[in-house]
Amino acid sequence: MSTWFAVLHVLGILSLSCCTFGSELNVPTPISCGTRSVDLPDARQLVLCPANCTLWSLSVFGSGVYASISSICGAAIHRGIISLSGGPVEVHGLQGRTNYLSSYAHGVQSQSLSQWSSSFTIARAISLPLEVSSQTSSSATVASGAAKKPVKKPVKKPPPTTANRDCPVDMALLLDSSYNIGQRRFILQKNFVSKLATMLKVGTPGPHVGVVQTSETPRTEFYLTNYTTAKDVTFAIKEIPYIGGNTNTGKAILHTVRNFFNPDFGVRRGYPRVIVVFVDGWPSDNVEEAAVLARESGINVFFVSVAKPSPEEMSLVSDQDFMRKAVCKDNEFFTFTMPSWFSTNKFVKPLAHKLCSIDQMLCSKTCYNSVNLGFLIDGSSSVGDGNFRLVLDLIVSIARSFDISDIGSRIGAIQFTYDQRMEFNFNDHITKDNALRALQNIPYMSGGTATGDAINYAVRSLFKPRTGSNRKYLIIITDGQSYDDVRGPAMAAQREGITVFTVGVAWAPMEDLKAMASEPKESHVFFTREFTGLAQFQQPIVRGICRDFTEFN
Repeated sequence: MSTWFAVLHVLGILSLSCCTFGSELNVPTPISCGTRSVDLPDARQLVLCPANCTLWSLSVFGSGVYASISSICGAAIHRGIISLSGGPVEVHGLQGRTNYLSSYAHGVQSQSLSQWSSSFTIARAISLPLEVSSQTSSSATVASGAAKKPVKKPVKKPPPTTANRDCPVDMALLLDSSYNIGQRRFILQKNFVSKLATMLKVGTPGPHVGVVQTSETPRTEFYLTNYTTAKDVTFAIKEIPYIGGNTNTGKAILHTVRNFFNPDFGVRRGYPRVIVVFVDGWPSDNVEEAAVLARESGINVFFVSVAKPSPEEMSLVSDQDFMRKAVCKDNEFFTFTMPSWFSTNKFVKPLAHKLCSIDQMLCSKTCYNSVNLGFLIDGSSSVGDGNFRLVLDLIVSIARSFDISDIGSRIGAIQFTYDQRMEFNFNDHITKDNALRALQNIPYMSGGTATGDAINYAVRSLFKPRTGSNRKYLIIITDGQSYDDVRGPAMAAQREGITVFTVGVAWAPMEDLKAMASEPKESHVFFTREFTGLAQFQQPIVRGICRDFTEFN
């Protein structure tokens, strides 16, 4: 029998009456090699693994945090808590999660699993307590050679760590796993990132953290909700293997924007999204395209440069402005430098402070999620019902490009002839589907054309009520001459902070279109002879809104 079973046998603990899962935590419960966490009745329990478990027969799912259908002893060996000689293990039950990652460690190959209902972690048990004399037979006293009753010492519990409520961010840490950093500095990088996770106080409702490796091909190690405490995150980081390869930072950023920040993987609605890029030296590829996509997606990119290229090495760097181009905004807030991976403790706190300064995360707001779009639609008799549907098609295609929600962009619409009709305001439809459906169902009015009065009505009734901090845009679509002045109302609208785009069709005078539009006129005025030509304006108008938004910010 194993050493631990022999000790229990001598102490008189190992008996049929004690070998149940109902044992107290300080009395380890003997289990078999195949016992799973799901088989235990308690969320936290001390168990005793036997010796000589056959490694190939152990089913283990996950790394650091394991699915509850995993073998406890297999997970303990995989984690390095015990060896083949067996021993005691503390099992801590956790909630279920997605994306259990596979890895090879200590002779055990764990498997990946997309999702499971419950999880567990394991910890090294403190040496077997002898303060069980109240349950111990006389043979234990003889074996110990003592007549005294052992005194039970109080067990000190570490203070619980709480999530940092002042740092509500969803964060992807992009670790450099290239040939440039090498295995030794890669381990130092992991140590630094583990300290950073502890300083951030990862957890709900505070910061959530995931990890992507940057090398030849990017690889997601774990997502935001796979590990929800700093302790679990540090365990998971410790298990990340070094890959090697080129430092394809741009490719890793693109991968993270497109695949990591996904609601299916735990991204929280309304929380700032952050990418922290660690680079030892310099990137092997171009980062600019990826950085633009990140900014347009509302993601704040921070760049942590370690061991920047020396003057002699700068000739090897393909783009010497890589840091300036990669970050959310080139204002020094989004960049962080360290001379090397040695003696980095002093850098943990200032970096953590930056990553939690959500009021300075300028890229959280984008042209897609932070605008109020008002559509002023000509419903005069010269348009006609068929052409009116083509106007609505253009409006719907523009609106579809934006993230419409109660915390995002809003859509409002007014139809005008001589009179004005509020079709719906910015607060009427706060989901994208409802807003698009409302636009498609606007009924045609028919009548005269008073565009100036309609602009005044839009400012007074659509934009003047409190509509939050979103940037304001008015898109006017008309097919003819207005019977009233348009210049004065348009200038008044622009003084209210409203950017005006004009779209003219058929007989709409170019002079009026330019008089109403914001500067520069050439990028805010659109004209087509036929209603069938309206569709071509969707992309230019959306790009124009984004360009104006970016320049304003």
